[in-house]
Amino acid sequence: MSKEVVDVLIIGSGHSGGMAAKMLTERGISCLMLNAGPIADVTKNAEEKPAHALPYRGFRPPSRLPHVFQSNEFNANVWVDEKEVPYTYDPDHPYNWVRVRLFGGRSLFWSRQSFRLSDYELKGKSHDGFGDDWPISHADLDPYYSKVEQIFHVSGNKDGIPQMPDGDFFADKTPWTPAMTRLRTVAEKNKFPCVKQRRAEGHDGLASSVNLLLPAAFATGKLKVIPNVIVRELSVDKNTGLVNGAYFVDRISRREMSVKARVVVLAAGTLESTRLLMNSKIANSSGVMGHYLCDQTYGVGVTCSVPEARNGHSAKISGGGAIMPRFRNLDTKASNFVRGYAYNCYSSTGAMDARCFAAYGQELEDKLAEYHGSGITLSAMCEVLARYENHVRPSTDVVDAWGIPALHIQAHYGDNEFNMARDAANTAEQLAHEAGFEVLAKNSEPNPPGYSIHELGTCRMGNDPKTSVLNKWNQSHDIKNLFVVDGAAFVSAGWQNPTMTILALAMRSSEYLAEQMRLRAV
Repeated sequence: MSKEVVDVLIIGSGHSGGMAAKMLTERGISCLMLNAGPIADVTKNAEEKPAHALPYRGFRPPSRLPHVFQSNEFNANVWVDEKEVPYTYDPDHPYNWVRVRLFGGRSLFWSRQSFRLSDYELKGKSHDGFGDDWPISHADLDPYYSKVEQIFHVSGNKDGIPQMPDGDFFADKTPWTPAMTRLRTVAEKNKFPCVKQRRAEGHDGLASSVNLLLPAAFATGKLKVIPNVIVRELSVDKNTGLVNGAYFVDRISRREMSVKARVVVLAAGTLESTRLLMNSKIANSSGVMGHYLCDQTYGVGVTCSVPEARNGHSAKISGGGAIMPRFRNLDTKASNFVRGYAYNCYSSTGAMDARCFAAYGQELEDKLAEYHGSGITLSAMCEVLARYENHVRPSTDVVDAWGIPALHIQAHYGDNEFNMARDAANTAEQLAHEAGFEVLAKNSEPNPPGYSIHELGTCRMGNDPKTSVLNKWNQSHDIKNLFVVDGAAFVSAGWQNPTMTILALAMRSSEYLAEQMRLRAV
């Protein structure tokens, strides 16, 4: 590249990188964005094929992407090739690291659940004594949450539930179906909240960085993007100790390049940002970088049938969804775990999963026909505690296709996660029985860590530079012109999908950075 020094180098193009680009360029700051994957052209690169035309009939080919449960033949080209970009873990404690290297990153595949963290999460230690409080409260994030909700067109209702703060929504006026009304009635009888989902509707069927954030940045004329480059290391000025750019390699040609920058913003995703910092050997005077990896457990819950909806009667009964936000450990304490979980509730009008029935052949076909459209699920989202021992570090003997040290992930669930999962499964079963649903399947064993695709922590924020990596503005304690605006900054996970909080933090941090640059403080 030329010897030009860019104002801000942004690494990553997902929700956090897109938000940083939008906020900074709209304030007149020039940005260069590096992205590890190509710019996807859906009309050119996507081709619909029927299942019968595929070698494995749409199922996942054996040994292909073993840690991406979500993959199949229809979407296998979306995920990062684990042979090209490997990672390692203790065989006794597998970790499912799900990665996407496309322009827009995982924002292209976001499920769109749009929740705020409450002070039960942000000030968790003050509430139950475990872990650490965040250096910010909901009041600090509230104005940024509101702006994000407007950009992403979040639907929902103002329900007045402290553990799921209200926001600036457009009203969800969809009616409650009979099946969901029965569930809500039973939940409220047990003093559990059950309300409409909160979901980013976005625009034209997409709520991503590519269509809601980056167009505004491009429109300023202040954003340039280089796709298909892998950042190897951040460079540091030996005289000042500040970061001053990055070394990177072309993904295809393998040409080595570099760029100089006044400020570096990391937005590559929790573990990729941390991997880059650790491989660069910077910003870790506290020694806690890489530690406190956390997320949510998924896979726990029940699958049920609404008896009255069977045999072709689902049209007037089934359909709709709801969220039952955290109800444990608020005013009372559970005996064997701290924090809490929520239920995603969904009433299906479609086919049942054949695995719900111990039947084969004609008997199975008859069961599937009878139960079609009668399904209802309660799926738990359970908080995983941020513990020091759950950590990542560069591998000493495994590198990726460009010779960059891979990441070793050491993470496992503890008694708190397993006890919470059992409580979630048992409570879901109880609610289903009280509602008169037939429970067809119950699971109290969570999927492996990482399955939620919500990896968080490893560069946590805090007021004390001795116990945290970033300050409350997502700014490195050690290097004032280095910012980390993705999920790595989280102090705790909560039960909530983290996307809205990542967006709010990125917006807040970028606003602060812009002002610091105006004052020439960075």
